[in-house]
Amino acid sequence: MRIALASDHAGFQLKDHLARSLAAAGHDVTDLGTDSTESVDYPAFAEHAARAVADGEADKGVLVCGSGNGVAIVANKVAGVRAVNAHDVEEAEMCRRHNDANVVTLSGAHLAPAQADAIVATFLATDFDGGRHARRVDQITAIESATGATETPA
Repeated sequence: MRIALASDHAGFQLKDHLARSLAAAGHDVTDLGTDSTESVDYPAFAEHAARAVADGEADKGVLVCGSGNGVAIVANKVAGVRAVNAHDVEEAEMCRRHNDANVVTLSGAHLAPAQADAIVATFLATDFDGGRHARRVDQITAIESATGATETPA
């Protein structure tokens, strides 16, 4: 699977760990930065990875910041992205099964590497249930269209 991976400085160490874990599991990982713990602004990195998913350059995205919240907010501004900040494997499973989430965000400050590995593995291995849930995902897409979220800002 093609994975777009990005973080800010607070998520760098966990992202670096995940890059190695995902590659070892046979995934094609595109690490979109950051490359150190030096302070950076997370929106640019999160947007780059989210756009890779939305544009079909990656199958899924994994984003890390201190809380996982900031990168989730940014990713969800990109039309076609459904990002969820998962705190455990159950949330990772349910966001895939019911919401067809295509980006998972993680807290670099609160998750140990083993926890993050389990969350990401579950996220990547879980299929979308479809059915009644597809109708709801279609409604999300309709909201994106109605609000102009599909347009790229000038």
